Amino acid sequence: MLLSLIHHLLFCKLYLQEAHISNMDFVPKLAPFLSSFLIALVYLVPLFSARQGQYVIEKRLNTLVNDHLVTNLPNQPEVDFRHYAGFLTVNETSGRALFYWFYEAATRPDEKPLVLWLNGGPGCSSVGYGATQEIGPFIVDANGNGIKYNPDSWNREANMLFLESPVGVGFSYSNTSTDYNILGDEFTANDAYAFLHKWFLKFPSYRTRMFYIAGESYAGKYIPELAEFIIDRNKDASLHINLRGILMGNPETNDAEDWRGMVDYAWSHAVISDETHKVISLSCNFSSDDTWSNNDCSDSVDELLRQYKEIDIYSLYTSVCARNSASSDQKSTQVMFTRASKMLYCQMPRIMGGYDPCLDEYAKAFYNRLDVQKALHVSDGHHLRNWSICNETIFNEWKYSKPSVLPIYTKLIGAGIRIWVYSGDTDGRVPVLSTRYSISSLGLKITKSWRPWYHQRQVSGWFQEYEGLTFATFRGAGHAVPIFKPSDSLAFFSAFLLGDAPPSAR
Repeated sequence: MLLSLIHHLLFCKLYLQEAHISNMDFVPKLAPFLSSFLIALVYLVPLFSARQGQYVIEKRLNTLVNDHLVTNLPNQPEVDFRHYAGFLTVNETSGRALFYWFYEAATRPDEKPLVLWLNGGPGCSSVGYGATQEIGPFIVDANGNGIKYNPDSWNREANMLFLESPVGVGFSYSNTSTDYNILGDEFTANDAYAFLHKWFLKFPSYRTRMFYIAGESYAGKYIPELAEFIIDRNKDASLHINLRGILMGNPETNDAEDWRGMVDYAWSHAVISDETHKVISLSCNFSSDDTWSNNDCSDSVDELLRQYKEIDIYSLYTSVCARNSASSDQKSTQVMFTRASKMLYCQMPRIMGGYDPCLDEYAKAFYNRLDVQKALHVSDGHHLRNWSICNETIFNEWKYSKPSVLPIYTKLIGAGIRIWVYSGDTDGRVPVLSTRYSISSLGLKITKSWRPWYHQRQVSGWFQEYEGLTFATFRGAGHAVPIFKPSDSLAFFSAFLLGDAPPSAR
């Protein structure tokens, strides 16, 4: 418990370092942390009685986290592990609070690593996608009426932490309206980093645990940026986070290569004509700051986007959700785009591919139930919070996105951080070609050449190992790979944590 006290003091130090506090505003800004520290003292003073012993220490520790323990989630399958959910305030002054859902490992949680999962957008929920559509133990089912157990949950191999970030995503919020006007990559990384330190205060036993960050899509930007933030701050031993590796699926990486790969993929998979592809190839310079001033380029790219409106860009060979086909609001069943600078964004709401293309609707119905919100500690049980799987305003008004995170890759490799990247090969949004082009541009030395990897005696995909990076494909999977290949994904995740290559023999 002394360690918990130290953590409170260290977070005060972190805050002061970040806030550049002047003498005049020192006291009111520090007050919340002093208050937190004094509360901790109230808990701890009785512990120094030898007669009370270890039992009392454990009881106090449990008190600090039990307010977020989830005990009555409606229709929850019976499980043997604990899970926690709630808000943690990352900025006391502006009242920014991020919502998380944390699942202990299904077995031996004290021995297994901690993994943070992030979805992208920007503006989409890691709880709505990652936790309850892809890799969490409970998957939304039956129009939001309940959840079902996921036998291929990644918490079989690790303690899994899902974060709705930045503020405005899912349940996460700010009490300062101007915060929503400055959202961008750096803002998001800074708040996620602050969240981690606050979370470690609440769950101090994970402070020195092996830590990994995983996610997909626009989290291809979030993850390297947060990882860089961590290794830079780790120079201060008091702020050390034991980051070992990052894992990214169909990640946005380098804007120019993402565009080029998307165009080539659409052509090679018969989404656009030879003529359209030729015009784009000749007229579009995706590395330019002025790509869209060329009318031939702009018109041809518009043609590509029109074709993708007809299908699910995230999964070329599966059906779109037709539940709202009779509705007058046809926007909900289409994929639409807007161009911002050099970056292609997919306008929300987006339609996920997968075995059930209506999972987004199930998630929306489930998280907008009052009893669910009460169980997850986001509502008092009387006032419903509006939850959406993606926030269109955040998407449309995103202030800054790094055009490329490849320089961060180089930095992380130099720091000894394990980097694994994977691609579902039927995704048209961030296709396998985009990722291959980006990795190729790094010029890394190949240590093990291209070859298949296997699961349950079948080819799951192909992979190649480089100095500091592993790249793999998932055969027949769309953008959100675990939806399509749940068992394969779990096996791949296990290999990543162990630092082993994916199985290369039947």
